[in-house]
Amino acid sequence: MTSTRKSPPLREILRDPRLALMLSLGFSSGLPFLLIFSTQSAWLREAGVSRSAIGLLSYAALAFTLKFAWAPFIDEYDPPLVGAWLGRRRGWMLIAQLGVAAGLAGLAFGAPATALSWNVLFAFLTAFAAASQDVTIDGWRIDAAPIERQGMMSAVYQFGYRLAMLCAGAGALYLADFASWRAAYLAMAGLTLVGMGACLLSPKLDRPRANRGGVSFAVSFVEPLRDLLSRYGSTLIAILALVAIYRLPDYVSGVMANPLYIDLGFTKSDIATVSKLYGVWIGLAGAFGGGMAVARFGLMPSLILGGVAASSSHLSLALLASKGASLPLLTLAVSVESFASGFAGAALITYMSSLVSPGFAATQYALLSSLYALPGKLIGGLSGVMVDEFGYVRFFLATAAIGLPVVALSLTVWRMQGQETGAPAGV
Repeated sequence: MTSTRKSPPLREILRDPRLALMLSLGFSSGLPFLLIFSTQSAWLREAGVSRSAIGLLSYAALAFTLKFAWAPFIDEYDPPLVGAWLGRRRGWMLIAQLGVAAGLAGLAFGAPATALSWNVLFAFLTAFAAASQDVTIDGWRIDAAPIERQGMMSAVYQFGYRLAMLCAGAGALYLADFASWRAAYLAMAGLTLVGMGACLLSPKLDRPRANRGGVSFAVSFVEPLRDLLSRYGSTLIAILALVAIYRLPDYVSGVMANPLYIDLGFTKSDIATVSKLYGVWIGLAGAFGGGMAVARFGLMPSLILGGVAASSSHLSLALLASKGASLPLLTLAVSVESFASGFAGAALITYMSSLVSPGFAATQYALLSSLYALPGKLIGGLSGVMVDEFGYVRFFLATAAIGLPVVALSLTVWRMQGQETGAPAGV
């Protein structure tokens, strides 16, 4: 049924005070990720931690993949102590933000060269709190605005998220280079006040509980899966396999990119400027290019192009590893890899969104997004072992080769979905 509700004028949307709150909450959501992932890997490698240990520590990021497991609890129950004051959404949000601040402050006092277990403990604490914060912010965003304003809310959220990545990537590396890693992480812990302020200033918008007695497992998990199976049949196996391996090259190689730069002799300022500052904007350009390609050429052709581009872009990292420290080559590698990764990410998000049905959209998308991240993060934890065994050049050549099964599966799914639906194969 087509809605007859008229969309508000753009000027009215831009004046909405909720956008400023969403910008700050997006910043709060984006701040922790790099600090327990690539930024921390640069610190660990500089401290002399082995590549194998760095790869294994990336398992902390699994919390972002598994957050759907405890999301129903956060959605159903009021938090202790602050629940009566702030409500369910904001109460859990503040608790999670305090957890992120405590985790980052704990990391600041780590000494990975002599006591790596300290960093491991606080990395996992930060990751769990950050993943929980994402759940609460997404819930607040959905409750805060009607459907016709969700597009702008999401766009502002993404902009805030990218600004935070600049701070956690380039900003933290600059601070570490000119001061110390402790100063960098304490500064990042201080920036969590941005999100806390937005949390306290945001309106209380809790919706009634969906299930007072607890969340039904069947409703939460089984029914959405049954719906996917009924609509796609045996094709679902190929679809899930494609989703699972599509971003595998990026997740596996991403853990070892910063250790490569450190081992080649680049300074933290070099890495911050080229990889974290310049690279973020190139990635945004790639995402925009992916969205334009889907609109111009169709979903499946863009998905195939993105898979080829993301995988083959790792050849530039292999070239950098073979040639040694060269700022022009570093810039080339970051340009190619960032643009291709952004392009592929936009194509995959659009494809996964096309798979869900309106009645189970949130749960099905959460499950699909967990599936696409999980294999890469599991295998990415062993990336250091692979580099130690084969070297950087062969490692990045191997991640580039993953593009071959990605293309094969994309073509298979395109053909099977076209046959089953009778739709043109490019749609």
